[in-house]
Amino acid sequence: MNVYDFTVKDQNGNEIPLSDFKGKVLLIVNTATGCGFTPQYDTLEDIYEEFKEKGFEILDFPCNQFANQAPGSDEEIHSFCTGRYGITFPQFSKIEVNGENAIPLYKWLTGKKSIKWNFTKFLIDKNGNVSARFEPIASLKKVRAKIEEVLS
Repeated sequence: MNVYDFTVKDQNGNEIPLSDFKGKVLLIVNTATGCGFTPQYDTLEDIYEEFKEKGFEILDFPCNQFANQAPGSDEEIHSFCTGRYGITFPQFSKIEVNGENAIPLYKWLTGKKSIKWNFTKFLIDKNGNVSARFEPIASLKKVRAKIEEVLS
């Protein structure tokens, strides 16, 4: 099993097979608009701009499971992220990442180690396998360096 076996919903509720991203390096992130880590959107957008032409995508999954920090609708969250941070990477429908209502993708990503907070990141290699997991406090310089390594 790998990331390409899953289908997720975009912010408009359309089913998107992750096989659409075959051959790319992916950074899958659970995000929130009202979190202390929300300013990471700035650096994530910079990283995306730097590597998107080299086969890199960031997949943004808003999540309201941690201290109710993403309370808005998918449309409100998207408007906030594009307006405040200028994000251009794909943003998906709000999800749960832990527990029985977690989407299958996140059940697979987390295995037995649940998500502790917003902005946990999973780096997926070109073959659809998890290459690295970064907790929210991980340096985005380290994340960027690992992305560069996996892309080469």
